[in-house]
Amino acid sequence: MFKKILIANRGEIACRVIKTARKMGIKTVAIYSDADRNALHVKMADEAVHIGPPPANQSYIVIDKVMQAIKETGAEAVHPGYGFLSENSKFAEALEAAGVAFIGPPKGAIEAMGDKITSKKIAQDAEVSTVPGYMGLIEDADEAVKISNEIGYPVMIKASAGGGGKGMRIAWNDEEAREGFQSSKNEAANSFGDDRIFIEKFVTQPRHIEIQVLCDSHGNGIYLGERECSIQRRNQKVVEEAPSPFLDEATRKAMGEQAVALAQAVDYASAGTVEFIVDGDRNFYFLEMNTRLQVEHPVTELITGVDLVEQMIRVAAGEKLALKQKDVTLTGWAIENRVYAEDPYRNFLPSIGRLTRYHPPAEVAAGPMLENDKWADEASVGETAVRNDTGVYDGGEISMYYDPMIAKLCTWAPTRDEAIEAMRNALDGFELEGIGHNLPFVAAVMDHPIFMKGDMTTAFIEEQYPDGFEGVELPGKALKRIAAAAAAMYRVAEIRRTRISGRMDNHERKVGKHWNVALQGEEFAVKIKADKKGSTIKFDDGSKLRVTSDWTPGDSLATLKVGGKKLVLKVDKITGGFRMRSRGADLKVHVRTPRQAELARLMPEKLPPDTSKMLLCPMPGLVVKVDVEVGTEVQEGQALCTIEAMKMENILRAEKKGVVSKINATAGDSLAVDEVIMEFE
Repeated sequence: MFKKILIANRGEIACRVIKTARKMGIKTVAIYSDADRNALHVKMADEAVHIGPPPANQSYIVIDKVMQAIKETGAEAVHPGYGFLSENSKFAEALEAAGVAFIGPPKGAIEAMGDKITSKKIAQDAEVSTVPGYMGLIEDADEAVKISNEIGYPVMIKASAGGGGKGMRIAWNDEEAREGFQSSKNEAANSFGDDRIFIEKFVTQPRHIEIQVLCDSHGNGIYLGERECSIQRRNQKVVEEAPSPFLDEATRKAMGEQAVALAQAVDYASAGTVEFIVDGDRNFYFLEMNTRLQVEHPVTELITGVDLVEQMIRVAAGEKLALKQKDVTLTGWAIENRVYAEDPYRNFLPSIGRLTRYHPPAEVAAGPMLENDKWADEASVGETAVRNDTGVYDGGEISMYYDPMIAKLCTWAPTRDEAIEAMRNALDGFELEGIGHNLPFVAAVMDHPIFMKGDMTTAFIEEQYPDGFEGVELPGKALKRIAAAAAAMYRVAEIRRTRISGRMDNHERKVGKHWNVALQGEEFAVKIKADKKGSTIKFDDGSKLRVTSDWTPGDSLATLKVGGKKLVLKVDKITGGFRMRSRGADLKVHVRTPRQAELARLMPEKLPPDTSKMLLCPMPGLVVKVDVEVGTEVQEGQALCTIEAMKMENILRAEKKGVVSKINATAGDSLAVDEVIMEFE
């Protein structure tokens, strides 16, 4: 077995590999750019080597720099994680020439299956059903438009070396095909150093289901069930689960056997994933093979108890698989939510900055992973599992140079409904401040009827949130529970305020029993009857809710029992009440005396400033180009400028007709959120 491995990656996946290596008694080497000098993976590794400036194309994907770090530290093997060099055959070749083991598949398998065009041809030769498309390389935008018309719109324009949603565009007409081709080509060159593009038919109403395979170098191969990855935004997965709520056992077996056969056709040896599009009749079509560890691998680990990183290391060391197909059992249900530094209220645009508060929910071990291998040494043990794979820490920074993923929050439970409920509570207890993030959105997804039924397709986000995410409005029953909690908590805070020292004599402040709680446009008149164990909140309609909690004023997280059921709230103090966040809703909750409530109803509402004649920068980013000039008359939907952030190009378009009166930015400028790019007459 290896004594020292280098992790050619950063962030959460580097931390994930370090955990398994540490458990196996293997020393680890981290590499880092200037932007990651204080990153968590650097702190966790036994050694760390600086490899260059922040941009990945000057550090993490420069093969010579990684090879130099290997030479300096004497690492015997390299785990590439995902992204960066993980599917780069030249990197695997360089390692082989240096006598260093690659913890991944052979170079030939990467070349055959890592390239989307080649892999599709191999799949077709193996009589695997594939999505219609043009497999050759496309030279320019005119050719892209011609091919798109031959295939028939809509089409998917994809980077051959792509992954993680980078270099992908859906085009519904010639103009979008032309624009999408150029943007995909630019993103592919920046992210992968390979700007080759191909086009395929975009299958409407599809489900994205993938099979996890594991093969060794002795001819053995198994599949470890499937993962449902249909909830995607901009072709990037957001929510994953295992198993899929859609597949039956016969389809699972057919897909699994086909995936293994495809892998063995190219002498695959490592963990890999074969992705399929599945239609409503459970017909499945080969999409691509990812010759690496997937971002969403934890859900497979949670239902099988198999540590995929450990298996990759053992296969790379020449060991045979200890598992046979008959040994693989799928137990319970696992769900993963990707926590991104993206603001859902701004159409999921990237957010950067310092994490002023980062307190994920406590990890809890349960299920197959506990039986086979306790994956989190610090985790407690429970009936449901909570796992958080992360690469950040409290006070750390989210950089503009890399992928915006902060963490992967996972839950496991014996049933899907229980796993969803565990995830709801885990999301409610995830404290994340300082940047825009998607916690409210994924919390809303967990409560969405379509997700709860398991009927989602890859169009879920576009169909259910066509105008973007505008927050969550809680139903009356949930509001009532939060109102009861707020009343009980406010009473506790009021009692503390009455005990302040230095009071004037004869000015004792008394805490009354009658209160008015206002939230989400509704008001609840309540009467509080308190005792040493908690409070009973009586509403005007005669109903009562019992509230118990150990919350104390100043705590940013409250775990209560309201009406006998658990309620987790993120809590901040505001004038006359609290800011409370629960189930994706962000609420201003005011708790007032009846007289205060009467006067508050007479207060005028403060309106926000008018920015309708301005184009504001929706995210921190770099201006790539400006498409208009002062005096240009623009039409609705016309491209105004392009902003690049976190390796993604975003075209900002006119929302209505107008004339440009002033332009405040030029190509190359770095802009902050809400900075005025241009103004209109």
